[in-house]
Amino acid sequence: MRVFVTGATGHIGSAVVSELLDAGHQVVGLARSDRSAAALKAAGAEAHRGSLDDLDTLHEAAATADGVIHLAFKHDFSDYQGAVTADLRAVQTIGAALEGSGKPFVVTSGTLMLAFVLPPGQLGTEADVAAPPVPRIEAENTAIALSESGVRSSVVRLPPSVHSSLDLHGFVPRLIETAREKGVSAYIADGANRWPAVHTLDAARLFRLALEKAPAGTRLHGTADEGVPFRDIAETIGRHIGVPTAGITREEADAHFGFLGTMASLDNPTSSSRTQELLAWRPERPGLIADIEAGHYFDTEDNAS
Repeated sequence: MRVFVTGATGHIGSAVVSELLDAGHQVVGLARSDRSAAALKAAGAEAHRGSLDDLDTLHEAAATADGVIHLAFKHDFSDYQGAVTADLRAVQTIGAALEGSGKPFVVTSGTLMLAFVLPPGQLGTEADVAAPPVPRIEAENTAIALSESGVRSSVVRLPPSVHSSLDLHGFVPRLIETAREKGVSAYIADGANRWPAVHTLDAARLFRLALEKAPAGTRLHGTADEGVPFRDIAETIGRHIGVPTAGITREEADAHFGFLGTMASLDNPTSSSRTQELLAWRPERPGLIADIEAGHYFDTEDNAS
């Protein structure tokens, strides 16, 4: 299968590209720069120059592919609504290019949205849905609706922590950086709120399986750990970098964590049981705490700065 991948040189995208190539697929990756294009070619993929804002380019690449995986998102929290809008337009554009073809279109979403709609403590499942104004939900719902227009669309909801040695700029590195800057590894209140998690390579395999066989209109959960107490994450980080661990109030969270303040307080236990049964996907890599304990998060220049 010839697969067009957006976000192909990012943390998760680079793993997805390798997973697809190893499975015998051809990959065409969206490349915004010469550096990204070179990285794709070095990996054995083709480069298609453009960006999420270049809708004609997205339409062209999707129309000539046998399937699409959409991973790109502008992680600009100074203009988050702009990033959400760009994501929605990309999904709409790619969907229009695939309409009536029966081709697969896998779109990336997140489990954290469920924390805004479910009762506190309730385990989120693939059957749970949301509506605006929940962040990013319009793109997810648009993707699911494409199943009624002859597109084999599916959505992979990723947890807040997709972790591995490839994760240089995600939430775990940000928590480590914050703990170093503040001199304390913090959690909010008693730290009992839970974050689900998945290893990057397990997530990459799920995207491939979704591309190959997810039924149209399917919501999938890429979670291995259903819910790791945030206090456990903070304590593991604090022990590794030699700073104390302490609870802070919700009112103090934004000043301490910055843009992560709200997310660090959310309780987001999430199941992937239906996904595992439907696609025979079994997470095999280390869980979040074991992966942090492995030490690689503390060995890079990115996390030590």
